[in-house]
Amino acid sequence: MASLLKKLGSFAAGATLLFAASAALAKPLTVGFAQTGAESAWRTANTNSMKSEAEKRGINLKFADGQGKQENQIRAVRTFVTQGVDAIVLAPIVETGWEPVLREAKRAKIPVVIMDRKVQTSDESLYACFIGSDFYKEGAMAAEWIAKNAGSRSKIVELQGTPGSAAANERRKAFADELAKNPALKIIDSQSGDFRRSGGKEVMEAFLKKHGKDIEIVYAHNDDMALGAIQAIEEAGLKPGKDILIVSIDAIKEGVQAVVDGKINAVVECNPLFGPKIYDTIAKIKAGEPVERSSYNVDIVIDSTNAAALIGQRQY
Repeated sequence: MASLLKKLGSFAAGATLLFAASAALAKPLTVGFAQTGAESAWRTANTNSMKSEAEKRGINLKFADGQGKQENQIRAVRTFVTQGVDAIVLAPIVETGWEPVLREAKRAKIPVVIMDRKVQTSDESLYACFIGSDFYKEGAMAAEWIAKNAGSRSKIVELQGTPGSAAANERRKAFADELAKNPALKIIDSQSGDFRRSGGKEVMEAFLKKHGKDIEIVYAHNDDMALGAIQAIEEAGLKPGKDILIVSIDAIKEGVQAVVDGKINAVVECNPLFGPKIYDTIAKIKAGEPVERSSYNVDIVIDSTNAAALIGQRQY
């Protein structure tokens, strides 16, 4: 009898553990997402991808808009840690200054996925992985297109992204490295438009006032700044895409349409639709499966040869 009771007790304990494990697996994931802000159409598409995919999968997404300030993102990550979320997604505004808050997340055993822009840390174990685009390759692709298609034009003005951000740092460095192989091409001025359309317009207005018709090419770190530059160029009585060549990065639908319209000469794609890949990765991490340390999207160059065929396919 005692033996039977012992067996029944063991069975009940096992069943309780199995039920608890099943309940834990059935419980929807709660993910904290610290976004940079809403500085561009690309960023809005990125946010929408994260939100719509979370809703589709029944994931409880806690969203925090950094409004372009690192301190807001750090505060958001700390809040997510306090709330005990299952995972954190961080799209860092700048590369440095993240170690203290990442250590807090690690101590709480909450995996952090770095999305879109990289971070610099002395200990890579502070985050689970990076998922994004190859910003350096994008900058190089932009410079390569100019080298092949600029003809006799050589004087370039550069519209940089947010200072200190991985996207701005790598797109600028890659472009400069590639230009070093083409000494006829020269950057005559470079300034940040902060990835914003209004910033691109303001900086381009200043460039036109300072350099006038010396400007032959515009290299913009994103489409929004390029679209702002187009406004400034047109208001100055010049024709964008003809009087001044324009090359940018992102390939948002409005940017690709500008290529179709002949106002932008080429855009290098940077796909913002990370939602599915991010949540697939988080699911693997929570299941104890290995994930790639760094994962990049594959991007292409869009110009007059393929823009018309691709415009109807743009999801952002």
